[in-house]
Amino acid sequence: MDFNVRKLAADAGIFFSRAVQFTEERLGQAEKTELDAHFENLLSRADCTKNWTEKIYRQTEVVLQPNPGARIEEFLYEKLDRKVPPRPTNGEILGQFMLEAAKEFGPGTPYGSTLIKVGDCQRRLGGAEREFLQTSSISFLTPLRNFLEGDWRTISKERRLLENRRLDLDACKARLKKAKTAEAKAAAVPDFQETRPRNYVLSASASALWNEELDKAEHEMRVAQTEFDRQAEVTRLLLEGISSTHVNHLRCLCEFVEVQAMYYSQCHNYMQELQRELGSSSGDIRSPHSLEVNSHPAGSPTDPSTFLPLNSPSLLETDALQIEEVQPPASGTRKAKVLYDYDAGDSSELSLRADELITVYTVPGMDSDWLIGERGNQKGKVPVTYLELLS
Repeated sequence: MDFNVRKLAADAGIFFSRAVQFTEERLGQAEKTELDAHFENLLSRADCTKNWTEKIYRQTEVVLQPNPGARIEEFLYEKLDRKVPPRPTNGEILGQFMLEAAKEFGPGTPYGSTLIKVGDCQRRLGGAEREFLQTSSISFLTPLRNFLEGDWRTISKERRLLENRRLDLDACKARLKKAKTAEAKAAAVPDFQETRPRNYVLSASASALWNEELDKAEHEMRVAQTEFDRQAEVTRLLLEGISSTHVNHLRCLCEFVEVQAMYYSQCHNYMQELQRELGSSSGDIRSPHSLEVNSHPAGSPTDPSTFLPLNSPSLLETDALQIEEVQPPASGTRKAKVLYDYDAGDSSELSLRADELITVYTVPGMDSDWLIGERGNQKGKVPVTYLELLS
């Protein structure tokens, strides 16, 4: 290793003199070269752009990947310049669990078949999410990161150089001012009537030395001014490039919005398709405790009670009379296992207890979501979704 002690000492001296100059400026004991108003506005705009770009970038990362552990893992892989291993999304994992559960419960059961349909939809939603994350990372996050790690680092480096050049220039101005003051004092007209001419000789010699020091200080200030002006121009050009950065980020933001809209539209289409599949296979999608409410919405054209006179029996009373008259068919009865507890909503239904076995059958004109269940001498309607048909 080339270790130059003289260069190290010189650099340390420069650093120390700059630190002294900076401290004196802070304390108001030294003059400071001020930048023009336009340059100050460019600096302020650049700082504002950096701060908000960093905040937007960090929060977008949180939106796209809420798991902080996963974000740290991706950061480490990126720093190690290695490809991030594929990771399934939460939707894909949920869909896989549903499909595995359907195999355990039986694909032929109402619950199992529904799990298969919903699980497949969740897997597709997860695949759409993974594609959205990848596209958003490339089209939006990557340009923001390139600005923070590329353009902004360059701007920061040149700004530090400009600050050093300004400190050097102000130090040269201070030395020049000091040299002028000393030279003026030494150049004062000597007293030719002085009985000791030796004082005149010393005064002339000191004046010559300060003239030489003044010339050196002026030269150093001209060099420092030139370097400062050159660095200020370089920094100004970089700061003016922030406008182009805004244009680029605007384009990336529009692409991000378009990708996000496509993702949500795709998810909406998947969910509508799932609803149609569930509706075609099992009628209206209803919660177990609202089957009797949703089967015939009140006041709808298909509600028979809308057309019944006030003194006629209600719909439930009519159904109760029909249930009592229903007779099991000669063939077609099946055994069923009750999956969940069910409390009868009216006298036409049969209350159920989980894990018990009952006999079920259907009758012409009956809703496909219901069966007639018999347990001993009890008889009534039972919901299909609460049963597992055994034979």
